[in-house]
Amino acid sequence: MKPGFAFGGSCLPKDVRALNYRAKELDLDLPLLESLMPSNQQHLERAVQMILAVGKKNVAMLGLSFKAATDDLRESPQVQLVKRLLGEGCDIRIWDDNVSLGRLIGSNREYIESAIPHIGSLLCASLESTLENADVVVIGTRGLDREVLRQHIRSGQHIVDLVNIERTRRVDATTTYEGICW
Repeated sequence: MKPGFAFGGSCLPKDVRALNYRAKELDLDLPLLESLMPSNQQHLERAVQMILAVGKKNVAMLGLSFKAATDDLRESPQVQLVKRLLGEGCDIRIWDDNVSLGRLIGSNREYIESAIPHIGSLLCASLESTLENADVVVIGTRGLDREVLRQHIRSGQHIVDLVNIERTRRVDATTTYEGICW
């Protein structure tokens, strides 16, 4: 296990809730399991505060699914992060090379359309257009090409890394670079 941002997906949150429910039915006190979901929520809150503390409203979100190389958005903490930042008045542009609104189906599509109804207007086709006006760049996926990212990061952009990208893949620009829980 590696420390990092909040967990998500279609299975783990559901399974944790089910285990906690079953423990309550059996009158079991399981403090570790009971603390998982509130702890996960605190990670999300910490990310929101880190981003808002920069004091800029133009945010680029790189990665929307809960893990790289998937388009599964169900209970993705990145989706919840975007939703919260929108509620705080941020202007968000999202890039995820695995997520295409036209390819999302079933409960995955229903989830994103209920969480962020206007998601189509936030998704960008290219990394370049996503980063173009961003003051804050949130890295929410490991699936980034360092050279492509390096070409488009501008001096002065504030980077918040939620996934702890390997040092050799990080951008060495004159930017502020901070991580969460690592």
